[in-house]
Amino acid sequence: GEYGTVSQLLHPLLTIKGLPHAHPNEMLIFENGQIGMVFDIEEKAIHALIFSQSPAGIGTKVTRTNITLSIPISIGLLGKIIDPLTNMIGGSSNSEMNNDSQLRELFTAAPGISKRTPITSQFLTGVSKIDLLVPLGYGQRELIMGDVKTGKTMFLTRTIINQVKNHNSLVIYAAIGKKKTEIINLYQYFEKEGIMDKICIVATTAADIASTVYLNPYTAITIAEYFRDKGINVLVIMDDLTTHAQRYREIALKSRRFPGRESFPGDIFYTHASLLERAGHFIHETNGTVSITCLPVAMTTEGDITGYITTNLMSMTDGHIFFDSNIYNKGERPAINIPLSVTRVGRQAQSKLGQEINRQILSLLSKYEKISNIAYIGSELSEESKNVLKKGESLNNLLNQDMLIDLPYELQIILFGLVWINELDLSGNTNYTKLLPELMKIYTDESIARELALDNPTPKLSLK
Repeated sequence: GEYGTVSQLLHPLLTIKGLPHAHPNEMLIFENGQIGMVFDIEEKAIHALIFSQSPAGIGTKVTRTNITLSIPISIGLLGKIIDPLTNMIGGSSNSEMNNDSQLRELFTAAPGISKRTPITSQFLTGVSKIDLLVPLGYGQRELIMGDVKTGKTMFLTRTIINQVKNHNSLVIYAAIGKKKTEIINLYQYFEKEGIMDKICIVATTAADIASTVYLNPYTAITIAEYFRDKGINVLVIMDDLTTHAQRYREIALKSRRFPGRESFPGDIFYTHASLLERAGHFIHETNGTVSITCLPVAMTTEGDITGYITTNLMSMTDGHIFFDSNIYNKGERPAINIPLSVTRVGRQAQSKLGQEINRQILSLLSKYEKISNIAYIGSELSEESKNVLKKGESLNNLLNQDMLIDLPYELQIILFGLVWINELDLSGNTNYTKLLPELMKIYTDESIARELALDNPTPKLSLK
């Protein structure tokens, strides 16, 4: 049949003469058995990516398959660490892999608006600062951004544990260009928590070639779509898209695409937007609705959120959570900058009680910030201002949460209520975690839990 030959090599990018009928993202087979993909098409040649560490020699013959690059997916991927072509790297072996395996294309169009439904259910993380102040919804795409070592991964692992254990979600974790030790530590942590059987880690290391790193998040979202079609809610973590953009830039420059801002190719926005658009809240034939919630991660440098890739991602997601290194250095956990964090659709998923609590906390913390600045000057304060300072400090301590603690949403509301009616004073260095065992007993009381679950409970009863 139709075949071409490799005429130039800039590993992992190849220039191939021939193959006049090749189409974008088509899967290619090399004569030595290696797999590749069409990347760019020129008038007399094509550029192709190869997905193996060893390059194909000049003169190697290449043939078309006439199918878009596809990967085999099955339930057996859960519990495994795989590469972007679904080859197993680590984890427990599972015989189910071959039972219901189906081929799925990596590059597909996002579902249209007719297949989507409004976000109405709150996505709970177990972290008070997020669940109460920056609420998320099932199917939301929320950017997680911040400097290195500001607690982003700790927050993501806490969210994963809460969703798997308490809400029966599956998790696809795309570890993009990470250190091997980081990937192993993640796997061991999930194994220790007993949830690895509900997680699939798609891993590429810093030593992997740019072409496989480029495929990584596409594989993750494709696996998520497989489980979505089965009616299962999926959480996709893309950690991180800054590294992904850098690898894509490397490939694009080798293929002689015209560089734009910061040398990124002109289609970098489309690359990430078409990827993130595949997440959302969808209509399902049997379950009514099903969601792919996506938490992409972006790295900032010295707290600068105006970088090219960061601002691109901010404009295509439904909000962002900013982990601030200054807040981290003060000792607050999680180190989230609330004024600079945004959720565009999360509040509509909250109950009326949750929305009211959100307004009250933000209003009080705003007053607390202003009065704190005046208090430093040493001016005399009114009784009302002293009360705001005391309650504001209590709320700050309530929101300053140990990331090893998973707080059920109802318990977060109970704690807030106790602080709000001045029954629980957390000002000073009071640590509310000592009270948690007793509060958990109250939380398990069915009558209270039922009252809190109502959409519009009697405020006094639900808080007291």
